[in-house]
Amino acid sequence: MTESVIDIKGLYKTYDSGFSALQDINLSIPKGEIFALLGPNGAGKTTLINTICGIVNPTGGSIRVNGYDVVREFRKAREQIGLVPQELTVEPFAKVFSTVKFSRGVFGKARDDAHVEKVLKDLSLWDKRDTITREISGGMKRRVMIAKALAHEPQVLFLDEPTAGVDVELRRSMWNVVRGLREHGVTIVLTTHYLEEAEQMADRIGVIQNGQIALVEAKTALMDKLGQKRLGVRLAEPLHAVPERLAGYDLTLEDDGRRLVYTYSAHDDRARIQPLMAELDAAGIHYVDIDTQQSSLEEIFVDLVGGNA
Repeated sequence: MTESVIDIKGLYKTYDSGFSALQDINLSIPKGEIFALLGPNGAGKTTLINTICGIVNPTGGSIRVNGYDVVREFRKAREQIGLVPQELTVEPFAKVFSTVKFSRGVFGKARDDAHVEKVLKDLSLWDKRDTITREISGGMKRRVMIAKALAHEPQVLFLDEPTAGVDVELRRSMWNVVRGLREHGVTIVLTTHYLEEAEQMADRIGVIQNGQIALVEAKTALMDKLGQKRLGVRLAEPLHAVPERLAGYDLTLEDDGRRLVYTYSAHDDRARIQPLMAELDAAGIHYVDIDTQQSSLEEIFVDLVGGNA
């Protein structure tokens, strides 16, 4: 059995106002996993992360990070964690190397310029090491924040909307950085509003809603279980309606009758594609092209949380 780096049992958080932000959270995240935490605004994502990181005190339950209780062994637990918040917060007049080296000292780690150099090289920041942070781009500042979070050699890295506000090319570059960190044994917990990000990167996905974990699934299993496939048939001649003899199939017409679409579960062995094509031939319906599509994670997520996203 894979060792758990984060182990949460019966976690609650209720504020003085009576608002219940987290309710009976149970979650285990193994070493070396990329775990994506998804949920609508106000669902409890940030509260959960802040509680794991020791920024918010839990009302009940327990959290262990690499074996350390975040309340009773706060300092040891916090040393296991690197946190990259969504906001870009770097010292504007410090050089890149200096600001990363300083972050290592904050956690009481002995000076290790070789480690700082390695982190900067891993994040493609080495050529910016003597540059003042206010002079680098927003995407580079995001990398500097990740470097700062990694300076003290944490076992777990929390990334809160890591590619917010960066262009598509840089976003994909950041994905490669995160995958590289995982290959070095760092466990990564990711929150994102870019569902493509979770789909591309995550090993498992957790959905939080109304302060409760609605589900935790392997990404591939989630998409197989809940996703739908669509078989699109481009017709040689448009149809005004789906023929009666095809009423047993889940068919719709699109593009002014020029495209016939069959929707079926990606996990459904009863999909009757071959009989459908035979029925089309028998009905004298000719087609010029066929394509298939599977539901994206975004579509699955919208289905899960309904109108609260």
